[in-house]
Amino acid sequence: MKKMTLLSLCILSGCTASYQAQTEQKTPVAYDADSACQGSTALPDEFARMFEEVQDPALLADALAEPGKGKLCQGRVYQSKPGTSVTIYRAWNSTNPHSKSGQWWAFYQPAGDIEAYRADYEICYQWSPLDKMSQCHLKPGTKIVVGTGQSAVCSEYLTYPVSNKQQVFMTGGEDALSDCQDFTGVMSWR
Repeated sequence: MKKMTLLSLCILSGCTASYQAQTEQKTPVAYDADSACQGSTALPDEFARMFEEVQDPALLADALAEPGKGKLCQGRVYQSKPGTSVTIYRAWNSTNPHSKSGQWWAFYQPAGDIEAYRADYEICYQWSPLDKMSQCHLKPGTKIVVGTGQSAVCSEYLTYPVSNKQQVFMTGGEDALSDCQDFTGVMSWR
């Protein structure tokens, strides 16, 4: 019995050391074909002509995170072209006024079940009640990162896995947006 306990302890210690070594790596990987990321960083066809791919390692690094932390699993940086008008959407928290022009957006309007939306975009309940939505136009010349979601550990009872749903990450807040319209969530029980 003592040998079994000691063996178990050694195995667990080795696993812990291995896990710590893996999680201490802070350099995000943008295009790792062997990673557990799902989906594509290529723009949807209807948006491809409105952007050009650019290099911005700092912006890309801001958008990516290690497993369990949310953000993006993989990404690619694009810049909106002059003369274009791209509509983007954000679900946000009305109790936090700075949340309206946050960093996380989508190309498509949120619809359907809120819990499915949370799972698709790895949005922990602690981060936002998702009770407001904004529809804005992205100003020409704005850099964004398009990628798919990284896993998010919300609590010991709730973890969202990686997702193949594309997200849009941007900085610059209101300076990068124009013609915004806000909408209020309404309870609709089925």
